[in-house]
Amino acid sequence: MPARRPHHHQAGGAGRAALVAVALAAVLAWWLAAPSAAPVPPRAMAAGDAAPLLQTTAGEVAALPAASTATAAALPAAAGLSPAQRQEQIALWRERLERAKTALANYQQAARYPDSSRPIEEHPDQVRPFEPIAEDRALRMPGGSVTPGVRLRTTQDRIFLAGLETARITVALVDADGRPQPLRVTRAMLHEVTEPGRTARTNEVAIDVNDRGSSGDLQAGDGVHSAVLQPGAQGFTDFAGTVRLTLHLDHAGQPGFLFFDLVYSPELAATWVPGVRDMAEGGDLRFVLQADVRLPGRYVVSGRIDDAAGQPVALALFNAELGGGRQAIVLPVAGRLLHDRQPAFPLRLRDVEAFLLKPDTFPDRVMLPRLAGVLHSSAVYTLDRFANAEPGGDQRARYLAELGKDVREAEQQLQQLGP
Repeated sequence: MPARRPHHHQAGGAGRAALVAVALAAVLAWWLAAPSAAPVPPRAMAAGDAAPLLQTTAGEVAALPAASTATAAALPAAAGLSPAQRQEQIALWRERLERAKTALANYQQAARYPDSSRPIEEHPDQVRPFEPIAEDRALRMPGGSVTPGVRLRTTQDRIFLAGLETARITVALVDADGRPQPLRVTRAMLHEVTEPGRTARTNEVAIDVNDRGSSGDLQAGDGVHSAVLQPGAQGFTDFAGTVRLTLHLDHAGQPGFLFFDLVYSPELAATWVPGVRDMAEGGDLRFVLQADVRLPGRYVVSGRIDDAAGQPVALALFNAELGGGRQAIVLPVAGRLLHDRQPAFPLRLRDVEAFLLKPDTFPDRVMLPRLAGVLHSSAVYTLDRFANAEPGGDQRARYLAELGKDVREAEQQLQQLGP
């Protein structure tokens, strides 16, 4: 069963870094793919001509670098081009200019806010992280063939589990019009998924998947078969990896097959300390949580920020090393983002998801208990309490300079080719 993995922010900040990588990869791709465009020599600039200027999203005006004298001297004469060649060169450099401007604008947008505070629309899969995963699939026989005229509808409320956490699954059979069809679960077994050639370290466990209104089923006789899985209490306390629930089904005498996967870790990395507070500090709005850390390491935490009307505004992120004992976890909303969006206060922190990152191993994370629903409403602030500025830093300046060079080169080439 395909698993929807939680949003994973690697060390060093994945939010802006991912967008930067996309922007730079796009620049490299079009540059390599574009037909070769022979440069043309610079024309004499009239008195008072200025180097083209680029307005950054920070409101700063940055002069783009001009081509070096040595490079310009090496360019072939534009006068040597035929009219057809000149028009071809103009078309190529216009295309390159548009692409360079797009790459620069994409990076400027990506770098507008820090990694730790991003507009929620950049991460649509993270708006409602705790909603069950719902799928519609064919009823397949053990050999792989499909039973015609019916479909399986399944839900799974989580993929990753730790300690004694539980996951609830449901399965129902419907016809083409969505009407429930008879379905029997003839066998359901929970077992570890092992690599080929390796022997399982745990025993299979029979699971009660039923439509009787018991053992996790919410309503008897509604055609929806349910079960609650708890690997930590079902024989997997010493196992870390993929645990699979395999279902053998029967519909009108036709056998069917289905499975659900969980990624389980028996460890308890940290527990939450009750209480959340907010503050205006460092130009940002900060929500502060606390955790009692049992396993030191890199923790990745995400929280959703809504405005007073319940509209999603931002995804606030924490990605840092934590030592043992009680530790503060700060989820910030950047002042620039607040000025851009002007949300109605108080802002609300909800649906916090967190895990200890374990690189170079599987499972690669140990989940903390979910904090579902609204956890905290902030004080009512005025926007003048927050900074209206973009992130700085040498990396941002370097990327702007490099992307600006591409724009400047294309503009210069078009300038020398003439109108």
